[in-house]
Amino acid sequence: MALKFFAKLKFILLPALKFLPVLLKTGGTMLLSVWVYAMYWGVWFAVGFVVLIFIHETGHLLAAKRLGLKVGAPVFIPFMGAVIALKEAPRNAWIEAQVGIGGPMLGTLGAAVCEMIHIVTGNPMYGGLAYTGFFLNLFNLAPVGFLDGGRIVTALSPWLWLVGLVIVLGMTIMHPNFILILILIASAPRIFSLFRRKTDEERRYFEVTPQQRWTMAAMYFGLIALLVLGMHLSHIPRESLQG
Repeated sequence: MALKFFAKLKFILLPALKFLPVLLKTGGTMLLSVWVYAMYWGVWFAVGFVVLIFIHETGHLLAAKRLGLKVGAPVFIPFMGAVIALKEAPRNAWIEAQVGIGGPMLGTLGAAVCEMIHIVTGNPMYGGLAYTGFFLNLFNLAPVGFLDGGRIVTALSPWLWLVGLVIVLGMTIMHPNFILILILIASAPRIFSLFRRKTDEERRYFEVTPQQRWTMAAMYFGLIALLVLGMHLSHIPRESLQG
């Protein structure tokens, strides 16, 4: 009886142990992020904020899985958000753009749910989470570097990276901080690639059909408009909070 019990236990434990590193990597870094953010914003807002980041990253993960790409589990980095590592590069700009827009789409939905909870309950914390979620997803759509927008516009025109560069450079001048400077540094290789001669393989990477380009453009600019509207609707005036 004991042997049969341990044999059955093996079939339960082995799959669980297989996913233990993933749970520790994602769960552990999530808890670390909650702990860091809680020191500034309180525990419950920190939990909600990290959950919104997780929803955003899940959007990327689901899009990559749907397209047959192998991806790693999300890893959370305090004040940097989170990343999922693609274990294989996208085959072309159309695939890269679909993976890129998956995060902001699901992230926008997560922020909208927070706003609905705020409307129903009147709890301003959810309004704050909604506004923050809309803003961060909008910021991520800046068409530059490793931001989601930089990946999305590969299916529109890589020259839009210059527009994103001007936007982030302007933000850095007005509000200098480490994250913006890091984005500029990480964006440099792709910006420089615009001005060098490309191989046939690199040119083929950016080949998309007119239908794909128009589809992605409608999704991209439509999502930007939706996020701006979301920020407007979820904004809580300072006077209301003081009252």
